[in-house]
Amino acid sequence: MPVVEQLAQRLTCPISIDTSKASIAEEAVSAGAQIINDVTGLEGDPRMIEVAKNSNAGICAMHMQGNPQTMQDNPTYVDVVEEIFQYLELRKTDLLHSGIDGDRICLDPGIGFGKSHEHNIELLRRAERFGDLNVPILIGHSRKGFVGKIVGDDLTLRDIGTIGVSLAMAVKGMHVLRVHNVSWTVAALRLFQSCVYTSRGQK
Repeated sequence: MPVVEQLAQRLTCPISIDTSKASIAEEAVSAGAQIINDVTGLEGDPRMIEVAKNSNAGICAMHMQGNPQTMQDNPTYVDVVEEIFQYLELRKTDLLHSGIDGDRICLDPGIGFGKSHEHNIELLRRAERFGDLNVPILIGHSRKGFVGKIVGDDLTLRDIGTIGVSLAMAVKGMHVLRVHNVSWTVAALRLFQSCVYTSRGQK
């Protein structure tokens, strides 16, 4: 918590706390964090929704099949995009009914969390579907295994592959990109916007 406190004093950007434990989220928000990012979709701790509601923080609820110990054993879906869409739609409804304002909610399809390589690619290929949820969508693809499987496990190659996915997600209208190499991604997006979006008269 002292680290969160110091960062909150020094930074102008919002600080996100990644936790599924309500007590940690509560302390982190008190220390200056402004976003609660929960990989269990705020279902892992019965107090999390109450803490989120009372915190006035932004909320990011993610989809995960299984739990971190079992999620990659044998992830199975009939239609991965539609099943995750329905889950996120339900989480959005539950959060709204709990009293959390809609403008505080962000949803995450959970790339790499209980998904096979093919599931991850399909989620990204059809990412526009999640725009129908009418809240900001976060894509957390950076340096993940599916990137390494395509371009190789070298860290630089994973960063380059991550940028490729980031540009694709920009085209598909995704709102938040979780990346490790921020400066490379920002530079790529700036040039991409200048060369593609501006020339089409889009913003």
